[in-house]
Amino acid sequence: MSLQKKAGRLLIAGFKGTTISEEIKHLIHEYHIGGVILFGRNIGTPKDILALTQSLQQEAKEAGYKTPLLMCIDQENGVVRRLGEGTTIVPGAMLLGATYRPNYAYQAGFVTGKEIKALGINWNLSPVVDINNNPENPVIGVRSFGEKPDEVTEMAKQSMLGMQAAGVMTTLKHFPGHGDTSVDSHLDLPVITHDLKRLHDVELVPFKGCIQAGADAIMSAHVYFPALETEANTPATLSRSVITGLLRGKLGFDGVVTTDCMEMDAIAKGIGTVNGCVQAIKAGVDLVMVSHIHSLQEQAILEIMEAVKNGDIEERQLDDSIARIERMIAKYTSWEEIEASQVVADFVGSESHQNEMREIYQAGITIASGQESAILPSDRVLLIFPTNEYATMVEDKRYATLEMAEQLKKVHSNMEIIEIKSPQFIDQIEFIVYQVKNFDRVVVLTLNAVQHKGQQTLVNKLLETGRPIDVVAVRSPYDAKLFPQVNRMICTYEFTKVAFEIVAEYLVGKRDIKGKLPVALQ
Repeated sequence: MSLQKKAGRLLIAGFKGTTISEEIKHLIHEYHIGGVILFGRNIGTPKDILALTQSLQQEAKEAGYKTPLLMCIDQENGVVRRLGEGTTIVPGAMLLGATYRPNYAYQAGFVTGKEIKALGINWNLSPVVDINNNPENPVIGVRSFGEKPDEVTEMAKQSMLGMQAAGVMTTLKHFPGHGDTSVDSHLDLPVITHDLKRLHDVELVPFKGCIQAGADAIMSAHVYFPALETEANTPATLSRSVITGLLRGKLGFDGVVTTDCMEMDAIAKGIGTVNGCVQAIKAGVDLVMVSHIHSLQEQAILEIMEAVKNGDIEERQLDDSIARIERMIAKYTSWEEIEASQVVADFVGSESHQNEMREIYQAGITIASGQESAILPSDRVLLIFPTNEYATMVEDKRYATLEMAEQLKKVHSNMEIIEIKSPQFIDQIEFIVYQVKNFDRVVVLTLNAVQHKGQQTLVNKLLETGRPIDVVAVRSPYDAKLFPQVNRMICTYEFTKVAFEIVAEYLVGKRDIKGKLPVALQ
């Protein structure tokens, strides 16, 4: 293999569109890139996805690849999911955590793995093993299973094992832990100042447990840990002491190490994406991820080549990384398997899978406070909900809070809706409260109200009307601590269609919900 293709093999690239682009073809043929990452922008129907992954693999085969392309996706489920139409909606991590049943995490992982594998996706960038021990974390939150290291470890391990059993490579993220930050690494460089003992006692616990259980790959965090890295403001992704010293040396991990996207601002606004890719390889990672811009993808490969020529990176290190990558691929897929997968399997989005997941949703959605008080058929109901515009950069904005209205209408026709749009809705609060006198019951969705004073003001003003107010926290469960006086406080942890279906049925007394909060509200 030429140096150019060795360097290319260490790159995961993204592209735009639901059909193969000329840019990605160029990277496959010219550089033998290691793999492709798919986002919502690449996703159509299941048939479209399979056609896309098959065409990418065909290009790789024609280019002379020894093993198939890595085809990866962030299908964490819940708030970070890329698949849509025609596939099963699977509960996200915190909802799974709220069931307190690891077998459900395995089941969700297995269904996820089966469906993405049937679409030609062989590597899932999941599970998130970060511990959500900071209520103000803007980027992890409900992507975590919870706040207790042992519980997160068991749920993450079972999720991982379920996907592996379905034939999919998995990824623990974000090493050595992104849970206790109040900064989004898409926007800036977070710093975690805990000492080494604390990191071993808390943040590193799920990584250790999952490594022992057979982890395939680990994704590095763009987070600076002063206890692990002496050079100021060096994120873990670029730290040899973190990647080679801690992860490889002390924790004994010999699987594949990949970066988070190198175009995130924690890297791009510091060392820069291209230089960051070189530094990450020097630190000991096997794969660098450049998800969006073609020119940066190609430049990163060329700069890695240059670093080898200059002696900054030993060519043997590239060989070792390629061996790890190919070993992981060979364990889970082959050219023969890919050629046999010409039709979308009938279990993708099947009623059987949907029913399995509906059971888990019912076991995880949580009554945080309040009392049983079903909406009566004669009740006039007002549903108030915020537009989904508070999504973090890692999430697709394709999914809408409006879905709750559709689900409630199915079980209770005597209702009206008010959609509140930030920031204008602050001026609407008086009007909304005035409307309440025409209704017997009010249902309010909150979307990270802990971070949005306007939503808090609205709910508190509604409480003053004396009407029964049911609040449904459709993202952060920490919203529950804001409104102890409401009739019922329900946490769904995500605004997925099935979650809304379950809640709507619960509100009218047609279904029980059984979850328990996986985080403390103090």
